[in-house]
Amino acid sequence: MAASYRILNKTGNGYYEEKRSRFLATAYPVHSEEEAAFLIAAERKKTYDARHHCWAYALGPQNETCRFSDDGEPSGTAGKPILEVLLGREIHDVLIIVTRYFGGTLLGTGGLVRAYTAASQDALDHAETAVVRPAVKASVTCGYSDLARIDKLIRNDETVYEASRSYGEKTEISLYLTADPEAFASALGDASSGRAVLSLSDETGIMTDGEHFLREHDPRP
Repeated sequence: MAASYRILNKTGNGYYEEKRSRFLATAYPVHSEEEAAFLIAAERKKTYDARHHCWAYALGPQNETCRFSDDGEPSGTAGKPILEVLLGREIHDVLIIVTRYFGGTLLGTGGLVRAYTAASQDALDHAETAVVRPAVKASVTCGYSDLARIDKLIRNDETVYEASRSYGEKTEISLYLTADPEAFASALGDASSGRAVLSLSDETGIMTDGEHFLREHDPRP
């Protein structure tokens, strides 16, 4: 199963000022290029009087899609430094837009890199992040005589998260597994002397910080 990775859980705002030029940064959680384009267009419309709207985003667990724009600033002084902040922090599925209000004094290439870097870092410092883990949906069917041992197994395994359960002739427990299903199947067999049955679903998704199942049929690799 793929490794866990960190995403943005809540938008964050950052600010940097130098020689009266103001750099307003916002970090957004995004899941597609279309969503990023919509947010960039919305920022341009909202702050139409700003000189530049520079941005970068990184999408996918392995940063499969990365894009950036200097939006009129000298090449390599804005979009790329923003992207380097994202990659350096190892945060995925995130867009940062830095809006610059020109203060009348040129900052030079070094000053621009410093400003866009600092504003981006400040935005991430004020955002919330979460660790997400690829998950497989599964279910356990067991008899009541094994239920106490299986409950203990689930409680003590940090890679297993219970979603729901139903009671009938037997108990059925819906789970999400974020580690190797074979390891849990082996432990389940030991806990029930082979009587409990583990069924794996084709449905996959991602868990965030072990609490919430975010998406089923996750479209990303």
